[in-house]
Amino acid sequence: MALDLLELDRSIQIAKEAVSGGADWIEAGTPLIKSEGMDAVREMKKALPGTKIVADMKTVDTGAMEVEMAAKAGADIVALLAVSDNSTIEDALRAARKYGVQIMMDLLTVPDPVKRSRELDALGVDYICVHVGIDQQMTGRDTVDFLKEIVREVKTPVAAAGGIDALTGAEAIASGAAIVIVGGSIVRSADVTASARKIREAIDHAKINVAPKMSREEEMVTILRKVSAPNISDAMHRKGAMRGILPINQGSKIVGRAITVQTFAGDWAKPVEAIDLGGPGDVLVIYNGSNFIAPWGGLATLSSKNKGIEGVVIDGAVRDVDEIRALNYPIFSSGITPNAGDPKGMGEINSEITCGGQTVRPGDYIVGDDSGVVVIPKERAYEIARRANEVEKMESRLYEEIRRGKTLSQVANLKKWEKV
Repeated sequence: MALDLLELDRSIQIAKEAVSGGADWIEAGTPLIKSEGMDAVREMKKALPGTKIVADMKTVDTGAMEVEMAAKAGADIVALLAVSDNSTIEDALRAARKYGVQIMMDLLTVPDPVKRSRELDALGVDYICVHVGIDQQMTGRDTVDFLKEIVREVKTPVAAAGGIDALTGAEAIASGAAIVIVGGSIVRSADVTASARKIREAIDHAKINVAPKMSREEEMVTILRKVSAPNISDAMHRKGAMRGILPINQGSKIVGRAITVQTFAGDWAKPVEAIDLGGPGDVLVIYNGSNFIAPWGGLATLSSKNKGIEGVVIDGAVRDVDEIRALNYPIFSSGITPNAGDPKGMGEINSEITCGGQTVRPGDYIVGDDSGVVVIPKERAYEIARRANEVEKMESRLYEEIRRGKTLSQVANLKKWEKV
């Protein structure tokens, strides 16, 4: 299990729980080592003396020096980057043999991983790690597919890392991996021991997954329906949230592609015409420009619901709120008024608009819930969905630590990270 955290005490607690669930090795991840130095390895070894400790140094230079440093701190295995020069790797191997540790080479970002794996095999390294990094995972790079290219080329034991869970861990072992390295699926779980046990059982009974995979869009929409608007905002570095637009019906959620409508105060012609263009998976996003004259009401809501449109977001007012709530249809707006406008026909459909202070283009993804509405650029929608999923997992873990008695300040270790 890889601990890519910043706080040593939290890492040790999680490591103990993971070992109870069946983890064989514990990795002091690069962020932890950068945060805590070699104390991360020393304290981990002290806390878990019978468990193999991996020091993920990501070394690319001074191989012997860093291997010696990690070995003396208590590491059993030291990870270097495979992009390192051969001279660095050879010197690291000499130090490893001297100090009784093993060397794992990480293929992260290697341009030709198959060729490099053959070279590492010939150099005599102890393990080769097929690693799809976190940022690559967010764009859909698959560790198991990558693994299959490598295992048939080398005799060295191969580890699989990057986005591994119970399903992909079992598939990785069945595809030839000797080791699976699991991070977020355990570390960010509310029940670390149970999550580790689930993966342990899966890899002990490993088989190839024959179930058909979801398309990228299906996977993305599934994730967006699970995560919250705040999760998505966090994944976008606190961007994308519309200002002042809230749900008419509490408890409703929308996920879909934007059909944009530019109109003017109370002119309801273009919003109503846009209903004819929409269907399942679409969200109408309307700029009206006034909170005192409504371009939308009960009749438009019924029409939109009948078409199967996911929901409606309006920078402006709606009316007939009692009817909208009775229909239980997701409407998000910046205001409520009894006043209706007239169908003058001004404006346009499916042009770039501004809604709630955010630029929205046709096809951008819209997610709305009780916290508000966020806009996800269509080019990054899959990546943002996966990043939001990681945010949700981390929050679940933090909730569990607070439930056990810690305060949020303690969990976040605020005093350590405050600026002096």
